[in-house]
Amino acid sequence: MRTDCALNIVLIGMPGAGKSTVGVLLAKRLGYNFIDTDLLLQSEQQCRLQQLIARVGLESFKELEADVLCRLATTRSVIATGGSAVYSAQAMAHLGQLGQRVFIDIPLEDLLARVNDMDTRGLVIGPGESYQQLYLERQPLYKKYAEVTIPGGGMTVEQVAAAIEQTVCAQVGDSLSGQP
Repeated sequence: MRTDCALNIVLIGMPGAGKSTVGVLLAKRLGYNFIDTDLLLQSEQQCRLQQLIARVGLESFKELEADVLCRLATTRSVIATGGSAVYSAQAMAHLGQLGQRVFIDIPLEDLLARVNDMDTRGLVIGPGESYQQLYLERQPLYKKYAEVTIPGGGMTVEQVAAAIEQTVCAQVGDSLSGQP
């Protein structure tokens, strides 16, 4: 288990950015636990995300998601958040207290090639809104809350996980040793 890394690493980014896949790989690399907050929400609500959105609507879904995020208490974990987690300033603040927020920044073209299950994925997207519009709306929020940004375009999930480990663990190691 790495001891020179952030207490927790919180992955944020668009649906399709690879947060869950990268998160599992990163957790294995670090010897950390892995938490997927979408799965926590599904487990609590006992239904798939898309069913939950259909049942309660977008705004109530965001509130339920924020509640799950704000109650999260863990150490030595990689946390993959839902793409809409950034809509809650309170949740982002709590996650920032838990660990380091890492934005996996994937170009829109790459995301469009990856996300082909938008109807079943559980996207928090308004009626008639396109994935491209969602991307443009969320990019400033991801950048606002990110303490680290990993430009993952053209990288494999293994390369993204390695880049996060190198960047986040190096920063924490530097702060522990007093290096800038």
